[in-house]
Amino acid sequence: MDQDVVAVLLKDHRTMEGLFQRMRSVEADRAGALKLFAALLVAHGQAEEREVYPALKRFKKVDNGEVEHGVAQHAEGNEALLALLEVTEVGSQVWDEKLEGLAKAVSHHVDEEERTILNGARESVPDARRAELGEAFTKQREKYLAADCGNIDHVRSIVQH
Repeated sequence: MDQDVVAVLLKDHRTMEGLFQRMRSVEADRAGALKLFAALLVAHGQAEEREVYPALKRFKKVDNGEVEHGVAQHAEGNEALLALLEVTEVGSQVWDEKLEGLAKAVSHHVDEEERTILNGARESVPDARRAELGEAFTKQREKYLAADCGNIDHVRSIVQH
């Protein structure tokens, strides 16, 4: 089934927001939520950079500077993710501080991306092309997820590049 890339990206953003809520709650499996979040954040960002951002740069209403800024924000999010993954005690004061840093980095990026890049895609990318990009993004994201892309060693390797 064809799915608009904008809709797919927005769904991932909302899933991440839900995982943030679980990571904040003492009643939830916070470590489990972090594991799911780490995998989704890394797979989402890497698939977006590989399949979506390069294609969107070709359309006039998508600002290339915003796309490059999005890549930089992915790197910031990955750095904040690594800092949280390195915390050994879930729920500690350090955990809460690193979680807050991650939430700020990701929320800022999501807000900007939705207002700039994704609105530009809605305005200038034809429906059929958005469906193709949605399919390409989803396939790539699934490959990253299957490769356990959210594990601390992989996150460390992408942060160090």
